[in-house]
Amino acid sequence: MHILRYPFHQFLSILLLILSLHASAVQSKISRLRALRKHSRGNDLPQSSMSSESAASSDFVTFYYSQTLDHFNYKPESYTTFKQRYVMNFKYWGGPNTSAPIFVFFGAEENIDDDLHAIGFLTDNAPRFKALLLYIEHRYYGKSVPFGSSKEALRNASSLGYFNSAQAIADYAAVIMHVKKKYSANTSPVIVIGGSYGGMLASWFRLKYPHVALGALASSAPILYFDDIAPRNGYYSIVTKDFKETSESCYNTIRKSWAEIERVASKPNGLSMLSKKFKTCSPLKRTFELKDYLDSIYCEAAQYNEPPNYPVSVVCGGIDAAPKGSDILSKIFGGVVAFMGDKPCYDMDEFYDPSQDTSIAWRWQTCSELVMPIGHDRNTMFPPAPFNLKSYIKECKTLFGVLPQPHWVTTYYGGHDLKLILHRFASNIIFSNGLRDPYSSGGVLESISDSIVALTTVNGSHCLDIQGERPSDPHWLVMQRKSEVEIIKAWISKYYTDLAELRDGTTTPSYF
Repeated sequence: MHILRYPFHQFLSILLLILSLHASAVQSKISRLRALRKHSRGNDLPQSSMSSESAASSDFVTFYYSQTLDHFNYKPESYTTFKQRYVMNFKYWGGPNTSAPIFVFFGAEENIDDDLHAIGFLTDNAPRFKALLLYIEHRYYGKSVPFGSSKEALRNASSLGYFNSAQAIADYAAVIMHVKKKYSANTSPVIVIGGSYGGMLASWFRLKYPHVALGALASSAPILYFDDIAPRNGYYSIVTKDFKETSESCYNTIRKSWAEIERVASKPNGLSMLSKKFKTCSPLKRTFELKDYLDSIYCEAAQYNEPPNYPVSVVCGGIDAAPKGSDILSKIFGGVVAFMGDKPCYDMDEFYDPSQDTSIAWRWQTCSELVMPIGHDRNTMFPPAPFNLKSYIKECKTLFGVLPQPHWVTTYYGGHDLKLILHRFASNIIFSNGLRDPYSSGGVLESISDSIVALTTVNGSHCLDIQGERPSDPHWLVMQRKSEVEIIKAWISKYYTDLAELRDGTTTPSYF
């Protein structure tokens, strides 16, 4: 099949533009929606993620599916295929022709390697359901890249044009149907599970492919953070609230630090002084680099503020524990060290390296359909940086030569009047959110019907409920997961009842 080719300099030009525009404005950055915290120390990880590599390899088997490049067009090039990675775990499965359920995890904006271990909800609950486990990697991430390589796939808007959520969930449908047929599981009910962006995909999948998935667990899915449905300051307001409730003095120090950074920078050799103060791996070229790095630390700490260590408390502990008489920036650096660890130097691109393939891929997604108007004003602990759609569109046009479609998500999947719409035609979706998660400001926080259920926890963080169980889990987290399992169990029981009736009264399978 013919594969389009483009000169390397076009890919290089995109990369250089992203590198230059990365430092243009805070408002253009949309925080990554990854389900897992990027910076975790070994003792912070769930028990399920501490499995040895040998044990993991015995339970998880990797496959590749010949996936269609374009599900929605019939041009000759649309029939091009690429290898999409999926991983299966047969350990707990009831077997072929048993109608045992299939739990499907939707990979999102990274490779699926870490998900196999850290997303413990599937392996923790598979034994009681005798479930087959399936993990599918998102197109253009990890090893599921069209056009033969990331360099080719991310080259320009023509090769990136096949990269959107509608294509992704169509991929998932194709893989699920393939697996059901291959393993004689045609009557097995499918429960799709996703976290963050993957949670959005799971809920959208249930709406678009109800004949494929019986139900969906959408963890920390900010499906309302589009088209001005959610407050633009919502994300940073919750980050601010998390810090202020943890430590008033820490909150005040952070709030004052931005002006202090600018004051020091205005001195002769001010940027050099800041570079030395914060032990940056490369000399600062502008204050934005430092402020963006600190912004990312505070946001990640709040987004993944999970027990037992609670990263916001870690950051504030470092800030508040500074020796008496320490200046503001010394206190702030104490928070950096507490969160990031004591390092020889600190890389200002640690959280968002614009040269990485995943960063370019995510930037494309947010420059095409996933336009989330996230900003912050003077009511937060951050310097004002309101979201500006005009400048956002201009930047994306410069990067990729295409215009963002800020209204497409709500047009294609819905969003406005969501409560009325989902109440009328949707069913079997769990929207779970922890209210300390900044992205919960764009989540579904109230149940819409008996089967469109919102489960919230006051102290919960981003995607915490789908991570592996730990002995140290607080009671509220244990109960949240228990509620999710009971709801899924009811969906499957009802499905078995319906299946038995269609089979003229044959025995209903029991896996509980």
